[in-house]
Amino acid sequence: MLPNYRRCVSCRKIAPKQEFWRIIRLAGSSKQIELDQGMGRSAYICRCSDCLKNAKNKNRLGRALKAQISEEIFKILSDRLKSNGN
Repeated sequence: MLPNYRRCVSCRKIAPKQEFWRIIRLAGSSKQIELDQGMGRSAYICRCSDCLKNAKNKNRLGRALKAQISEEIFKILSDRLKSNGN
């Protein structure tokens, strides 16, 4: 079976969805943002510092999810980057 492809909201790279982090605005909520699982509007971002930086500075995640992204979400993603060594 062919893999599911997604596009990074920051650099626009297309790749299998396993290569990205998934950020979700939960269905029925305009404020609650989750990482990795849940049902609702999703955005995908590469697991690299440049994409994370651009997503934060240019509000690309917020526009893709049509919601305000908290600093806590960016901190969690930044911590993941540091733990993976990227």
